[in-house]
Amino acid sequence: MEANTQLNERRLADAWEELHNHANKGNPLLADSNRMAFADPEFLFRRETRGIRFQLEMLKPDLGQTHQGIENTIVVYGSARFVAPDEAARQLAEAQASGDAPRIALAERAVRNAHYYEQARRFARLVAEHSNQQEPVNRLYICTGGGPGIMEAANRGAHDAGAPNVGLNIALPHEQGGNRFITPSLSYKFHYFALRKMHFMMRAKALVAFPGGFGTLDELFEVLTLVQTGKTKPVPIVLFGSSFWSRLINFDLLIEEGTISADDRKLFHITDDPQEAWDTIRQFYKL
Repeated sequence: MEANTQLNERRLADAWEELHNHANKGNPLLADSNRMAFADPEFLFRRETRGIRFQLEMLKPDLGQTHQGIENTIVVYGSARFVAPDEAARQLAEAQASGDAPRIALAERAVRNAHYYEQARRFARLVAEHSNQQEPVNRLYICTGGGPGIMEAANRGAHDAGAPNVGLNIALPHEQGGNRFITPSLSYKFHYFALRKMHFMMRAKALVAFPGGFGTLDELFEVLTLVQTGKTKPVPIVLFGSSFWSRLINFDLLIEEGTISADDRKLFHITDDPQEAWDTIRQFYKL
């Protein structure tokens, strides 16, 4: 039975490889009535089969993580544009050597923000070092959006401690691949943002949001809304970087204007310390 399964998987892989080679030689992939449905990309990419693609994006990461024992995660959000301190220093040195004032200004900004990369890396390592000492059923695994910047830093922190970690990447117009610190068998790519965000929440026992752009804000506020409305169980939500968040969002104004209640302010905790972020999660679960 096992041999038959492997044979069928090999045949399927070969079928897809043949199709890709066909397309790479400049030949169009035309719908073929005699091709099996699951091996017919033109059929699978139809508008009418979108529901099937939803199901596949739901199932593949779920089954893969379950098979590898990933049941509880701490999700780390944050900018894809922040770089590690050593990379920021290299950029600044090159910019100063060039004498290009705008380039120097950008490099100086990269140096200012590089501490967030290091703090995300340190936070993830704290989580991984704790989890490495637990029974598998009680371990917490770092999960990110799989890209560069803060995501890479968090995956890297877990990798530093020798812990498996998850990357849920997204296919973008400017191709983005999974960063090199994700456990290879736990690196997934999505087409649909909605399915990706669902996977973030399915196993999340806590969420930590570092400074970021539209994507980070989108993910953060969806989580806050789910918890606020009772659509998901309360989980620790930590906003890292008090200066950033206080300048970006006036939460007190939302309370004053009655758009959120005073209790909603308790849905999240703001900190500047990786250890405090981890302690907030530990205290919530009495770890």
